[in-house]
Amino acid sequence: MSLTVLSRVAALLLLFVALLHASALPAVSSYEFTAYRMQQYNIQQKRHGCRGARVQAEARSADEPVLTRRCVIMKLLDFSIERYLEALRQTAAAVLILLPKNISAVHQDIIQSFMVGESEALLRDTIIPTYVVPEDEQLLFMYEEVKHAAATRASSILVRVLRSMVIASAFQILVTNTKPIKPITDNTITTLEGVLPGAGEDLPTIIITAHYDSYGLSPWLSYGADSNGSGVTILLELARLFRKLYSSTHSQPPYHLLFSLTGGGKYNFIGTKKFIEENMDHAETSLLHDNVAFVLCLDTLANGDELFLHVSRPPKPGTPQHTFVQQLELVVSSRFPWVKLGMVHKKINLGETTVAWEHERYAIRRIPVADICLNCSYKPLKMKRNAIIIAESLARFMYNLSDKDSPKDIQVFKGQMEFQDSRMSTLMSLLASLPRAMQLDKEPKNALLVNSLEHELRHYLHQVHRHTFRQDKRDPELTFFDQMEQPMMMYRIKPAAFDLFLGGCIAAYLGTVYYAIQNFEYLYTKLKAAVKSKQQ
Repeated sequence: MSLTVLSRVAALLLLFVALLHASALPAVSSYEFTAYRMQQYNIQQKRHGCRGARVQAEARSADEPVLTRRCVIMKLLDFSIERYLEALRQTAAAVLILLPKNISAVHQDIIQSFMVGESEALLRDTIIPTYVVPEDEQLLFMYEEVKHAAATRASSILVRVLRSMVIASAFQILVTNTKPIKPITDNTITTLEGVLPGAGEDLPTIIITAHYDSYGLSPWLSYGADSNGSGVTILLELARLFRKLYSSTHSQPPYHLLFSLTGGGKYNFIGTKKFIEENMDHAETSLLHDNVAFVLCLDTLANGDELFLHVSRPPKPGTPQHTFVQQLELVVSSRFPWVKLGMVHKKINLGETTVAWEHERYAIRRIPVADICLNCSYKPLKMKRNAIIIAESLARFMYNLSDKDSPKDIQVFKGQMEFQDSRMSTLMSLLASLPRAMQLDKEPKNALLVNSLEHELRHYLHQVHRHTFRQDKRDPELTFFDQMEQPMMMYRIKPAAFDLFLGGCIAAYLGTVYYAIQNFEYLYTKLKAAVKSKQQ
């Protein structure tokens, strides 16, 4: 081998090693971010959510066939209950879900699918840590890398080995918090109620209620614009508008109108349960003791063209509830014919300890009730339309307009009685500006929000009361757990094949240098002869 060839080989090896070393520099880089653990809670000793917190595993895409002992990375678009359950079945080390910062820009079908999936996931109990984190540049880079690595699994073995040796990066996800997860039993539930008294004595009562808190995989990321910010917004607008009708003796209807905002919505509607128990079992006098015409539970009313009434039993003809449903159908058919109105009938199983809808809490006590809801996600115009449908139907019922040959398309709420777009938008912005999960009730901002809701009710209603219910710590009905917010580390590393390849390159370079030193005299003679031949 000539000295020239050896020199060129050595130079190339040196350059290649330098390039490899440069590409390996990110191997020592790390990135720390805040991750939110999937919530963990017990309802009447039944466990829900995620009981694990510690993570130390390599990141892998959900597209990989083998997920055992890996941290599975998913974006909102990737998540489905089937993929999540597959990760659990394969005993993945953890699941990390990336949520877009601007979730309002995501297609509603994707959001709806995710909401269904997260509700099903929270019904289960798992030890596998599950985290949710907002997307950022570093996390999206990691996601694309592991996604691309999964895509190359179908390539030839040579391509995969070369990519693994030279280009690919692996990512290690780490949560090392060793603190034990502790239960939180000193939970409080706040309920607000106020009334507009009707004209007369021994009047029936109509109750309009909505839960004001939100629910999701992570309490810190549960803003719940539609569920149930829309229900609360419509309730407050109904309170404002019906106050104008009740303020005059000429237009005061023969019904008491009671408004209620409850906490603990999706946690077995524990706030509604406590509110009913307080009024029916402990209070000497209460509107719930007397003649209740029906209860309307408002939930998820800001999207879609399908309006559903959820009831435990179909209303019987001649009852106030049946008459109201007729008025609802009349308003929809005459003014909003494109809206599909349906009734969902689900018989209550008294043996069950949990309920799926707020109306079931009232139905258990044999109070006529219906949940009015849509499917999902916030759209202001549709929320206003649904508010008009509810308000006009209520007014027609309370003033018995159907028996007075009144026009089908009569509008009670118009002119100065119209729903105000700016006010509804402001209320929704307030409710969607911070997460309202029940676990965060003691946070200063959340306490301020409840105070604001109470102030709104006091501005329009009479006899506004604030009830704070505390659980029995010895036998709590609802138990939350801490360690919900965790510092998470992402380390970018090169795979073992890269280290082997780099070691081989270094060994080859050192071998070339060693050969040159051992054969220096021979190489020098050859170089000298080559120089002379060129000069001649």
